[in-house]
Amino acid sequence: MFTGPGKDTRFRLSETQSKALAEAYGTPLYVVDETLFRVRIREYKAAFASAYPDSEITYAAKANSTLAVLKIAYDEGCTIDVASEGELRAALLAGVPAGACHLHGNNKQRHELEFAISQGVAHIVVDNFSEIDTIQEILKTQPNENPRLVLRLAPGVDPKTHAKISTGQADTKFGFNIADGSAEEAVKACLEKKLNLYGVHCHVGSQLVDPEAQRSGGELITAFAAKMKSIQDWSARYINVGGGLGVRYTQEDKPMGLEDYCRLVVFSVQSALDGSELKPKLAQEPGRSLIAEAGVTLYTVGVRKTVPIGPGQTRTYLCVDGGLSDNPRPALYGAVYDVELAARSDFDWEYQTDGPGAASVEPLGDATYTINGKHCETDRLFPNVTLPASVKQGDLIQVLVTGAYNASMASNYNRYQRPAMAIIKCDGTHALIARRDTWEEMFAREIIGTQSPQSTEIREIN
Repeated sequence: MFTGPGKDTRFRLSETQSKALAEAYGTPLYVVDETLFRVRIREYKAAFASAYPDSEITYAAKANSTLAVLKIAYDEGCTIDVASEGELRAALLAGVPAGACHLHGNNKQRHELEFAISQGVAHIVVDNFSEIDTIQEILKTQPNENPRLVLRLAPGVDPKTHAKISTGQADTKFGFNIADGSAEEAVKACLEKKLNLYGVHCHVGSQLVDPEAQRSGGELITAFAAKMKSIQDWSARYINVGGGLGVRYTQEDKPMGLEDYCRLVVFSVQSALDGSELKPKLAQEPGRSLIAEAGVTLYTVGVRKTVPIGPGQTRTYLCVDGGLSDNPRPALYGAVYDVELAARSDFDWEYQTDGPGAASVEPLGDATYTINGKHCETDRLFPNVTLPASVKQGDLIQVLVTGAYNASMASNYNRYQRPAMAIIKCDGTHALIARRDTWEEMFAREIIGTQSPQSTEIREIN
């Protein structure tokens, strides 16, 4: 229904929905479409199972760990990949049993491991030798627990994506390097300590429109597992090739279809399995691939300003009521989004623009804008956006494909409240699934620990 290269699967709000949601919950507002999210999970699971029946899809909570989102993912048959104690607690609060959660992290603290083991997580993705030792020590005090361990490997694959979301190359903080022998030493250490070594894992990067890195990473870690069967007599029961399949952030993006992608990954794994006698469960852990296109962010247009940028040239800024604190990805990664007019304001604002070329009548056609936020930064969100030339204060715009890594990376920078999140349910109605921060919550954890100058002696500084 939705998958396949060339098909625009991205969720959009209608004008009626946009107005109703803005009136009900205010803006900025994250919105998730439940139907598209569920369909995407089902299609991914079906495509993977068709290529490899003994398969598992685990949802990467870091993409969007809102409780309602985690519950939907679990209800649709996903296990949940958590990268911290906080994400594990979120999954538990969402009704996901610990036995359906996988704990990740490159620098897990002892208390995180103790909590995960005490709750009975499905497995722990082990990242380093210190962690192996810590787990062994914890199990001495919890002798009835025997968590399954999965080694995260660095296969030495350099994916074609942004450097800040590239994780599978040899020069990385994540996992045991295959090339320098660390991965084999980790297998030996687990076996010598009689730990329950279950399988291997890699994650080469995010937003991979070219699947070659994913294919290569899967092949390399599977070949490593086959080698360990031969020389260490250890049989991997589980191989996780990670996530990373790109989504359509802009109209120009054309990610590979799910069916073709899964067939390609499975073929590379099966080729490496040939002759090994291994019959592992095969897993993928998509996050962005499942939730990103099911989300939009709704903003209200505020100040419109036209400024000179050179002889006879101007730039028109549209400032919206959000910015860096609700979407840091443009500043962090240079992320690009498609932006569309969602609804005209019901107020009869007189059209005007500041600066050179100010107009008093509504212009026709389209214009190019730079959309900025309201933070005390340059805070450029979306450059070179084409919208009607008549866009004005009070209009609503929607930014597509913000279901992943927007709400989960939001902050209170400049003391702005993090936005609410609403869901469009399968029956077409909407509901709040995360409310906007209150001022009381923002300041509740802070303590004024100093004394008033009137109540203490001030030392003179010479």
